Amino acid sequence: MAESASEPKPGVPHTKLASSDVVGVELKDDTPGVSGEVMLVNTDSFEECNHDLDTQFSGGEDAPDSPIRKVQEEQESELVGGMGSVAMTEEEEKTPSEDTTTTETEPGDDDDGEDSQDEEYLESLEWIQQEKHVFILSESGKPIYTRHGKEDRLVTLYGLMQALVSFVADCDDVMRCIISGNHKFVFLVKSPLILVAVSHTVASVPQLIMQLTYVHNQIVSVLTGSALTRMFEKRRNYDFRHLLGGTERLLDNLLNLLDCHPSFLLGAVQSLPLATSVRDTITQTIIQYCSKIKNLVFGLIISQNQLISLVRMKKYLLHPADLHLLFNLVNATESLKTSENWMPICLPKFDPNGYLFGHISYLADDCEACLLLLTVDREQFFTLSEAKQKIVDRLRRHHCLEGINTAIRTSAYTVKAVGAPELRHFLYKSKTTAQYTCPEFTAPYHTEEEQKRLFGMYQLLHHRVHSAARPLKMVYMVMDTETLVGWVTKEFELYAALEPLVTKSNAILFVNKLLRWIKNDENKLFILSSPTF
Repeated sequence: MAESASEPKPGVPHTKLASSDVVGVELKDDTPGVSGEVMLVNTDSFEECNHDLDTQFSGGEDAPDSPIRKVQEEQESELVGGMGSVAMTEEEEKTPSEDTTTTETEPGDDDDGEDSQDEEYLESLEWIQQEKHVFILSESGKPIYTRHGKEDRLVTLYGLMQALVSFVADCDDVMRCIISGNHKFVFLVKSPLILVAVSHTVASVPQLIMQLTYVHNQIVSVLTGSALTRMFEKRRNYDFRHLLGGTERLLDNLLNLLDCHPSFLLGAVQSLPLATSVRDTITQTIIQYCSKIKNLVFGLIISQNQLISLVRMKKYLLHPADLHLLFNLVNATESLKTSENWMPICLPKFDPNGYLFGHISYLADDCEACLLLLTVDREQFFTLSEAKQKIVDRLRRHHCLEGINTAIRTSAYTVKAVGAPELRHFLYKSKTTAQYTCPEFTAPYHTEEEQKRLFGMYQLLHHRVHSAARPLKMVYMVMDTETLVGWVTKEFELYAALEPLVTKSNAILFVNKLLRWIKNDENKLFILSSPTF
């Protein structure tokens, strides 16, 4: 039903609609981006997050349900170890005195001076006025990471957070969130780690928990869940910063993306708009030179946080959350551009307790796309390096490198292409393929401030339609600055911003026109096939 306010306030919606009968047409078979073939796990990321809140990683690399173990058994390959095991062996050789970064001293005037400086730091405007803080600590209270500032200056704060979690745990409960005014204090307890977000943005509590889950997955991608558990069980006071040294750039870059990139909010990936013939040639080239390589699980080409092609081993799917971590790794690591790289990578959604080994390199100096070949065999570097060279040679002969470069430069589109003059911007997610598309920002969203505000409006819409208490199929919001529409079906999610004076009937017409436009270009905007080795 419609709810109207007689005197609209600036920035506050003054008309809301929560009804499925707003839909102008039934799309069924004409739904854009629908595919019978699946290459990405397409379960709802927020439902998964709620289901996994109380879970902990357990077991080891040889757990009976481990996908990596299954691949190795199916390929009759010898079980390989991961970096987690190597790191653990190195840590066990250390003396107890090497497990801590601080030494005990007698209390005195120096300690009082440090405490005073720490309190002043916590009260500084530069630190307090940050819109969102993220903290990571161990269950014993050891600081591991802070998004702003330095961990050593926040020891008192870390102790308080650990005390709150422990107090609630003693009552056989789990700390979730504290809301004070417009501030949200959100906790994610994933033994042996505690992650905390403090925010006064429009992001909802479930959205902040999802962001903390991504941060946790980023740590697991470096160490594996089983290695984290073993280390903490052996030495509860261990300083995890020793093992995470150098990975702060991954966490920093990930948190920056979480604040503005819709892929995390939607639980989907964006494909580089590319001509079908070019994408098919790329895919077939990967299959041609990689299909006979044993133990190869995934082969993919990405560029600028967009997917160009993905080939997978039969029976195994890649989760969008794992693909986001691969995007972040490539995006945050400049050194990958200059050489071929071989590194262990844990994909938490695929297998949180074991490593895949990745051959990662850019296709060529004159191409901005990156090739990732992921295997369970740690001895495959030279085999994959040879396959990479053959892939590049064939792609160059068929002018695919030029096609990729052209697509990177010119494939982005604006909302004007839709031909709906009162449509300003939109996000469209195909649920069956776990992919989304959106136009470039144009006026009035051409400034960073306006883009940030619009993303906040999308977060508001997303939270409303996915509300656990009262989920909605459609939300229609009329505001002083724009009219917003959120529409969720079994096949897709759509969030759109229109002119503030658009009528409800015209909004429906423009939305349906948008869906027809996406349908016409779906083969270019989405990867609808699911090729396998």
